[in-house]
Amino acid sequence: MIDGIDSVRLAWRKSSYSTDGGECVETAVLPDRRVAVRHSKQPGGATLLYTPAEWNAFLKGAKDGEFDIG
Repeated sequence: MIDGIDSVRLAWRKSSYSTDGGECVETAVLPDRRVAVRHSKQPGGATLLYTPAEWNAFLKGAKDGEFDIG
């Protein structure tokens, strides 16, 4: 459960760059537009929640190469 929402009913998405054997994360958009993030191999584990503004800032940074490790 995430804030009273059954996480099984959410539309979880994984990057097309992910492999079946890799360490991946999945994301889902909640009805209030927050973004939930979880480890794909531990779907019942911890889930992080981000506001739309936080998620958009992360995506912008990723697209701009802010997190590249050289």
